[in-house]
Amino acid sequence: MGKIGLIVEGGGMKCAYNAGILDAFMDNNITFDYAIGVSGGAGNIASFLAGQRGRNIRFFTTHIHDSGYFGLKSFIKTGNLFGMQYIYSELTNSTGKDPLDFSALLANPSDYYVVATNATTGKPAYFGKEDMKQDDYRCIMASSSIPVACKPVKIGDFYYYDGGLSDAIPVQKALDDGCDRLVVILSKPRGFIRKPQRLGFLHSKSCRKYPNIVSAIDNRHVVYNANLKRVHELEKKGIAFVYAPSERIKVGTYTMNEKVEWEMYALGIKDFSEQEKQLGRFLKSL
Repeated sequence: MGKIGLIVEGGGMKCAYNAGILDAFMDNNITFDYAIGVSGGAGNIASFLAGQRGRNIRFFTTHIHDSGYFGLKSFIKTGNLFGMQYIYSELTNSTGKDPLDFSALLANPSDYYVVATNATTGKPAYFGKEDMKQDDYRCIMASSSIPVACKPVKIGDFYYYDGGLSDAIPVQKALDDGCDRLVVILSKPRGFIRKPQRLGFLHSKSCRKYPNIVSAIDNRHVVYNANLKRVHELEKKGIAFVYAPSERIKVGTYTMNEKVEWEMYALGIKDFSEQEKQLGRFLKSL
């Protein structure tokens, strides 16, 4: 039997889409041998592997109304527009309002990796379960730390930023780790082409201590578009099964609109339902 991998792209508040698909996977007892995620996708995979259906969508609907979640108040207090400590510590810790079942995550036999970007080198770093412990989810924080909007996160001797800067859709990592087939959940519709980063002067100023991060931001569109092309090549070869939003819902990385987030979540469930038979054939093709 081959090894099936799950890859979940990030995208800030667009990740309500993959939250819907992941809940649909749970409803249908669909599991994976390997899972790797980026930014919000990495956080959502943690709840999925822990078997906590409905937990992810609360972070895009219920919790966005909390004062510590997002906004100027959080930025002034912590230096993070997204309240990383609030989201991944106060809410997520064992004593938090919406704790991650870390024991269940560890007990899940699936491999689990989180992608972050080393602030010094600008290269991707991959953290596994062995790099996490109860109430210490810094690798997921790091994977979600968007330059300018968030400060880098220190893990060991290095600082890390958002994994989307260096390996936004880590299909090659999954293949290198022995996966034979991949299920990939994207956060943008088919046909999306990333454009060069605007407001580059903000990144140059905010990340001046990390010139390789500035370079990664400047080249992000090139790397991302090549990465996306690779995904679709794998899809044509029958190696990857790809989910992408089938409708264009106006939602961005920083959208704080509960109604729109529910629409994204519902779209994920709808897209799963409409492709359920195709996915079943793909998974059985191994």
